[in-house]
Amino acid sequence: MVHTVTANPPTAKGKAAMIIILYVLSVVIMLLGAGFCAYSAICNVQMQVMSSTIPGFVFGMVILFLGIRYLMSLSKLRQEVMKSAGFSWENFRKAKKPRS
Repeated sequence: MVHTVTANPPTAKGKAAMIIILYVLSVVIMLLGAGFCAYSAICNVQMQVMSSTIPGFVFGMVILFLGIRYLMSLSKLRQEVMKSAGFSWENFRKAKKPRS
């Protein structure tokens, strides 16, 4: 009787762990943006930029937007990484050197 064990290679687990860390970081960025929006709206935070005054709420919205955009780009990255995470003999083929 032959038992076949298919295990994820260590590199695939490492890639998955890094992607999870990036997802957590993205969610933290979004929460900080939302929190700064709420704080700025409640405490009426104003910021001097060059010679004009801009509400802090706007900066919070920008941070929130960047966190959402980062989350969407991470989902695309995850799909590409997991697609190429499988084993392939093509990864071990040597490139033929041209004879000179």
